[in-house]
Amino acid sequence: MNNTYRQPALADMPLFTKDERDAISRVALQYPMRVTSYYLGLIRAPGDPIYRQCIPSEEELNDDSGQTDPLREEEHSPVPRLHHRYPDRVLLLVTNNCAMYCRFCTRKRNISDRTTTITDDEIARVVEYLNRHEEVHDVLISGGDPLTLPVNRLEEIIRAVRTVPHIDIVRIGTRIPCVDPGRIDAALCNMLKKYHPLYVNVQFNSPAEITFESQRACAMLADAGIQLGNQSVLLRGVNDSSEVMRELVRKLLAMRVKPYYLFIPDMVKGTGHFRTSLETGYEIIRSIQGWMSGMATPQLVIDLENGGGKVPLSPDYVTGHDDGLYSFRNFENRLYEYADFRACHHQR
Repeated sequence: MNNTYRQPALADMPLFTKDERDAISRVALQYPMRVTSYYLGLIRAPGDPIYRQCIPSEEELNDDSGQTDPLREEEHSPVPRLHHRYPDRVLLLVTNNCAMYCRFCTRKRNISDRTTTITDDEIARVVEYLNRHEEVHDVLISGGDPLTLPVNRLEEIIRAVRTVPHIDIVRIGTRIPCVDPGRIDAALCNMLKKYHPLYVNVQFNSPAEITFESQRACAMLADAGIQLGNQSVLLRGVNDSSEVMRELVRKLLAMRVKPYYLFIPDMVKGTGHFRTSLETGYEIIRSIQGWMSGMATPQLVIDLENGGGKVPLSPDYVTGHDDGLYSFRNFENRLYEYADFRACHHQR
């Protein structure tokens, strides 16, 4: 696996007019641009779901809402590269390099053309910290994108984490199967399957991202015994409709990827043009729940500003309750009642 990603020159992109290229260059001075040739080739028209995710927009410069680090990740970093926000799990950022710079990135503050990768000394400090914290059982390896690293370097990191006796599972967060699927090869899969239980969370946000190439990449990972989960971000103009999300989750399941999370966009400065209402998220979940297999229903989640952590959101199907008798509205909008046996029995 080649560790170098170079941005195609805008002058060589006939897709854009000169004015568009000038605008893109202005935005990229503050928020750099990177996109793989593969992903760029999926654009069918300016402003389509692929275009919006990878091409800089002047809206990024005009957005004063949000914060540079709304999740307060830096405040929960006991040692470099490691974030310990939740009791039993940690986030390990092994690189700031990505194959593509998503325009809605949570870590937009870290986007840079200068690649930094975790050092041996930093790995040693992480392992030392983990050994002292036996409450931690789950390590999520992220970045940047861990799968931009050479296979041998990624294996060194996973192997080091696996030396900690109480680490039960390792997870990897990546967009590579979506934005550069050719990078998933036999060498990578053969390495990963040595470290089970190991999970990979991918990110597909639009049905247009599911191609023959991305299906092949996910199939290789699944055939290596890796359970795949998808973490979509709810993005205005990309997937903020029930029809689009239903098509997406159906296609994900067909390629052995479980819809896992549907994130409300984080309050990151420069990404306000992607945000939708909470009600849009609720409506999408209502359109999936009951109408499709339960396996197709992702959990709607908001990562609270100022480091509050993830909170699951769900449409309210309970319309009322009185003395142990509950009223529900089902997926067909019909009303039903349910008697809570324990509550009713206790009242007798």
